[in-house]
Formats: sequence, structure tokens, C-alpha cells
Amino acid sequence: MTPAIKAAKKAKIQFSIHEYKHDPKAESYGGEAAQKLGVAPERVFKTLVVAMDTKSLAVAVVPVTGMLDLKALAKALGVKKVTMADTHVVQKTTGYVLGGVSPLGQKKRLPTIIDQSAESQETIFVSAGRRGMDIELSPEDLCALTGGKFHPVGK
Repeated sequence: MTPAIKAAKKAKIQFSIHEYKHDPKAESYGGEAAQKLGVAPERVFKTLVVAMDTKSLAVAVVPVTGMLDLKALAKALGVKKVTMADTHVVQKTTGYVLGGVSPLGQKKRLPTIIDQSAESQETIFVSAGRRGMDIELSPEDLCALTGGKFHPVGK
């Protein structure tokens, strides 16, 4: 059981776990999840960690169908600039490996921005903390559990 699943259980929210056999040759972790789970790709979200100009980290949760808009994310976080965080720092700070970073149950709770498109979905899929495993939950529960906020940060 991953820290993400433990966090969801502890919060007593409604969620479900979906597992699939991860292919190490897959070009996109999120795209692979959508395909193997048979889910519309706009319901599958990736977790990206960024470094803010304040030297701290933050999390963006965006659809796998698009890209992160760094300028929009910086604005949502109230900073001048963000860049993608170093992979070693991401793994050390979150406790998760790349391709398995979950917005839930991270070692250190980071400011979290969830793309506004999530609000139009009844449930969304995010990593459950391991490659080949996603957790399905409502966007509102994800927002509450991460202390996050919705903002248009995808493009």
C-alpha cells in the first residue's frame, strides 16, 4: 500500500485503485495509463513538480493530453517564475519515483495547483504512487486532500 492510498483511506473518501502492467518502453506514463485502463485521456492527470523562484517546490496536476503552462502556474502560485524541478530533488522531496509521483501522501506537503479542467470531470485518475497504479477520485476530494486550488495551468 502506497502513502497515497494510505492518505485516501485515512481521509475516508470514496476512491478506487486501478492497476495495469507498466511497460518500461512507454513514451508517456499518463498516456499509457489512459490506454491500458480504457479511460478517456482527459480524465487522467499527471503530477509535475516545479521549482519556484523562491527556491521552494510546488505541484501541478494537469491532464496527460496537454502540457503545463509554466507562466500560468507561476501566476497561480503568486511567484514570478517556475521551472521543472530536478528529478533527484523531486524523488527525495515527494518520496516517489518519476512516473509514479502522486499528489497524495508526499513526504512533504507542497503547494498544489490542479488544472481547472478537472472540475468538469466526475472523477479523475492520478498516480497512486507507483508506476502502473492509479487512484480514481473526485477532483474536489483531491483538492481537499492536497490543500490545493483549481486554476487554468494546462495548455
